[in-house]
Amino acid sequence: MEETDREAVATAVQRVAGMLQRPDQLDKVEQYRRREARKKASVEARLKAAIQSQLDGVRTGLSQLHNALNDVKDIQQSLIDVNKDWRQSINTIENLKDVKDAVVQHSQLAAAVENLKNIFSVPEIVRETQDHIERGELLQAHRKLMDLECSRDNLMYEQYRMDSKNTHDMNLIHTYFGDMQKLSEELGKQLWMVVQRSLVTVRRDPTLLVSVIRIIEREEKIDRRMLDRKKQTGFIPPGRPKKWKEKMFNILERTVSTRIEGTQADTRESDKMWLVRHLEIIRKYVLDDLLVAKTLLDQCFPPHYDIFNRLLNMYHQALSTRMQELAAEDLEANEIVSLLTWVLNTYKSAEMMGNSELSPEVNVNSLDPLISQDVVEELLSKYMSTLTSNIIGWLRKALETDKKDWIKETEPEADQDGYYQTTLPAIVFQMFEQNLQVAAQINEDLKTKVLLLCVQQMNSFLTRYKDEAQLYKEEHLKNRQYPQCYVQYMIAVINNCQTFKESIISLKRKYLKIEMEDTLSSSHTSMDATLDIIAKEGCSSLLDEVFMDLETMTIEAHRRVVVEYIRAIMLKRISFKNAEERKEGAERMIKEAEQFRFLFKKLAAGSGEDTEGLCDIIEAIAEVIKLTDPSLLYLEVSTLVSKYPDIRDDHIAALLTVRGDASRDMKQTIIETLDQGQSQANPNYVPIFKEITVPTLTVPKLLK
Repeated sequence: MEETDREAVATAVQRVAGMLQRPDQLDKVEQYRRREARKKASVEARLKAAIQSQLDGVRTGLSQLHNALNDVKDIQQSLIDVNKDWRQSINTIENLKDVKDAVVQHSQLAAAVENLKNIFSVPEIVRETQDHIERGELLQAHRKLMDLECSRDNLMYEQYRMDSKNTHDMNLIHTYFGDMQKLSEELGKQLWMVVQRSLVTVRRDPTLLVSVIRIIEREEKIDRRMLDRKKQTGFIPPGRPKKWKEKMFNILERTVSTRIEGTQADTRESDKMWLVRHLEIIRKYVLDDLLVAKTLLDQCFPPHYDIFNRLLNMYHQALSTRMQELAAEDLEANEIVSLLTWVLNTYKSAEMMGNSELSPEVNVNSLDPLISQDVVEELLSKYMSTLTSNIIGWLRKALETDKKDWIKETEPEADQDGYYQTTLPAIVFQMFEQNLQVAAQINEDLKTKVLLLCVQQMNSFLTRYKDEAQLYKEEHLKNRQYPQCYVQYMIAVINNCQTFKESIISLKRKYLKIEMEDTLSSSHTSMDATLDIIAKEGCSSLLDEVFMDLETMTIEAHRRVVVEYIRAIMLKRISFKNAEERKEGAERMIKEAEQFRFLFKKLAAGSGEDTEGLCDIIEAIAEVIKLTDPSLLYLEVSTLVSKYPDIRDDHIAALLTVRGDASRDMKQTIIETLDQGQSQANPNYVPIFKEITVPTLTVPKLLK
């Protein structure tokens, strides 16, 4: 109490301190005092009322306990009196045993008399029941059957009460009613046929289905009654409980399973799209069946059957079993995608279980997965493995196809801007796009994995692409006339590099989330580097091609200069007057040959062209002209002819004419002597004099 008082005082001090924080609040002290007094009076009044209520409750409880004690004492006394009376009446009960036996016998006889009419009319009732069954009058047939069963069960029950160990009489009754069991089985067959076709029957003849349910309900009531009697007496008629309700649900479950399994009309061998068709048929059948169950079937069954939810669970379990069976098969990559898309997306979409007409009874969020996550992961792993092999094969085939185009005699196609290109980038990224679209149908995680796979394989592919472009160049260098459109296709390869870069960026932007871009940065950098190398090497190849063409043109130009120079000498009809002029002219020719040699070397630097040989021809002609001793002229000319065997007589005649000191007889002698000799050409010598045409200057003409 002291602690409570201290807490109360502390609280009061705190409240007063809160009220009197400013000087002007002192004027309101009386007002605060009256307000606190009113609060105190109110709290005390509520406290008194609560205590009074508690006291009244305690007073009432004590009164009830006092009354209960008196009642217990009265009951105890009554039990004592009952026990005393029971002990006194034991002897009286034993004396009534004969009366009891007479009552039992009378009951049995009364039951026999009551069922006597039915006993004698059993064959007739059996025939009538059979007729009703054959005519499809199931309710009437069942009514007759119940009458027969009731007569048999009552007789057997009375026999059981009279002598439960008398199996002979029991068997006699059972045999007499033997046809009744066959009728029950026959009627059951008719019921199960209707149950199997319930989704069809409910649309064509719902009354028939209702009759079947009524019969099953009757049997359920009889089963319950028989089981209750068994608990009391230990007797239950043969064939009970029939459990027709349980059997009905079992048949419905088997029917659902059969319907799901029976939708596969094709195999992979007969139709590549077999699984897509199979799943689409399942989707349509299940949706139609559940809509019928909700709108029609549910009205034919008692509410406690909860038929729609029962059927929903049956379809779900049957679908789960079927999907697991399909998942266990050796599926191809596209089939795995079809299955997972259907299981993970289609099943709960508005096209199936999420259909608005099925709500609110069907809550897709409460449906269990059709296949476990482990199976999903296993399928995804198999899909990625198969897809990896497929992409490698597709890329290899695409590259081989593109390589075949490189050697065509027709130019590659051009884009809208006129730039050469091949179809390789379009084929590759169309393939990537298709697989990414398929993966996106399943989930985001798979889409990202497929994109990473595509980028990874693209890296390897570009390396092969680079190697093939290099081999293409090397093969061309072996024979520059082949392929015919080498330059155009090399330009297309270079342009493809830019197309590849743009396509990679587009693919990332479309299918990769911003937060995942870092995962591809290194691969993207690597691809860009490879593409840059391909483009750079391609441009280098084109430059090499230009330079080689220029070298060829330079060689031709060098040759043409020499040819024209020699032709000019032979066509000018220059005739030197003396040895001094011949010496000056020859030295000038040698000097010009040196100038040509220097110029040719500059122009053909690094080409490996033999410019020396061309200039040597000029110098050899100069030596013939420069010769001072005419007697040695034949020897000098023969040396010239031996080096350049394509030189003709008219060339020799023109050359001797240029010297100006050779007589006609000397010319004729030299030419005739050279004609008789045989010269052996250098295998590396490229004929040049055959390109020099001079007027025919035959010896006979000279002699005239």
